[in-house]
Amino acid sequence: MVTTKTNKKRKTIHFNFGEEHKEYIRQCRFNTFNILEGAVRSGKTVDNVFAFAHDLKTAPDRIHLATGSTIANAKLNIGDANGFGLEYIFRGQCRWGKYKDNEALFIKGPSTNGQLRIVIFAGGAKADSYKKIRGNSYGMWIATEINLHHDNTIKEAFNRQLAAKKRKIYWDLNPEHPKAPIYVKYLDVYQKKAAEGTLLGGYNYRHFNIFQNINIPKERLDEIISQYEPGSIWYIRDIDGKRSIAEGLIYVRLATAIAANADTFFMPKAEVQKLLKKGEITEITVGVDFGGNGSGHAFVATAKTVRYDSLIVLKSRRYVEGEPDPDNPNRKLYDIDPDMLASLFLRFVQSIITDYGFVSKVYADSAEQVLMRGLHTKLKSNGLGNIRVVNALKSKITGRIFAAIMLAAQTRLFYTEDCESWREAISMAVWNPKSLEMERLDDGSSDIDTLDAFEYTYERDIKKYTRG
Repeated sequence: MVTTKTNKKRKTIHFNFGEEHKEYIRQCRFNTFNILEGAVRSGKTVDNVFAFAHDLKTAPDRIHLATGSTIANAKLNIGDANGFGLEYIFRGQCRWGKYKDNEALFIKGPSTNGQLRIVIFAGGAKADSYKKIRGNSYGMWIATEINLHHDNTIKEAFNRQLAAKKRKIYWDLNPEHPKAPIYVKYLDVYQKKAAEGTLLGGYNYRHFNIFQNINIPKERLDEIISQYEPGSIWYIRDIDGKRSIAEGLIYVRLATAIAANADTFFMPKAEVQKLLKKGEITEITVGVDFGGNGSGHAFVATAKTVRYDSLIVLKSRRYVEGEPDPDNPNRKLYDIDPDMLASLFLRFVQSIITDYGFVSKVYADSAEQVLMRGLHTKLKSNGLGNIRVVNALKSKITGRIFAAIMLAAQTRLFYTEDCESWREAISMAVWNPKSLEMERLDDGSSDIDTLDAFEYTYERDIKKYTRG
């Protein structure tokens, strides 16, 4: 039998929560999934530890789980937490020990009404970390930096909770790559299901920036902020706590403005239409990149202004097998055969003509001649045979990249509100960290299809844009 000290706590912990934090903690009582995401030093972990500890007092299950990227991380951030962790909350009623060869905190005392609670501590970052948490059934699970956990650990922890009498999850994380697995496989899925009312148990999600942590003195806050360049991608991620890529970004200025919701490169459709009426737009071209084997079919339309002063991205669409139609989210796209692809292309071209009056030319991936002929046939059969579909030049990728970077640096590259897939692609494009050459990473983690289609629209005119 495990025995623990049951002395009364001799020290009061001075918790001090802001109103947003208090509301999150209150909602933890009613929800299975409790997720905190945001800036460093925003108080996420302490909130979850406090709520988890409160639930431990009356939890019907005996064994619970606490994980971090490593066991040391879990013990430091959940067990200790700078004096706000479980071992302080249950001071005099707990002790560290071993349970089935796992590090564990044993809790038993007035706070648990004399009932034993065992919290197993484990690391979760390695592919085989899940083996350490096998063999037990857990009631609640608290994880810090869940984005650093291996997917094997996450799946195993969920499996270990199947028999829980009161299943609850507490996760915290700093912002990540917008398409990181923790979002794609879990958080975005939960958010969507919660919005639809199909996620059983309830979803309690909050996002905090550093300014919402009322425990950081103004002097220290100013000191922390002074280390960052205001408006930089690092500031956006570490201070504002927004999802973004900070390492290896290709289009830094564009991605930073997009992440900050700044209007630096944004040009409303109405403004573009005014330029058309003034005769300021000389050409509208469409770029097409054909997908397959997991990639998507991408269409991008751009407009050139007189004297090649500016390049404006008018519209972008990406169609992926099995995913929703971007123009009709309630309809998923299956069996995108050549005829369906041609129909999607026609719809795209017609929308450009409706909004802007004309399309000058289409540049498509020359590797797919059959598909190219299908696009032209579809245009011709719908009275648009005057629009030529020709081979993209497919010039050196770095040259295309540097041209776009230069245009952005000179604030000569703009986009409209119809460019969601383009904004996402630009924001996520990174250099390949494993290559000694300057090479764009193309491993499926970002949308290269849209970038290629975009670049096909201007690559033949790079010298005209860059001269002088």
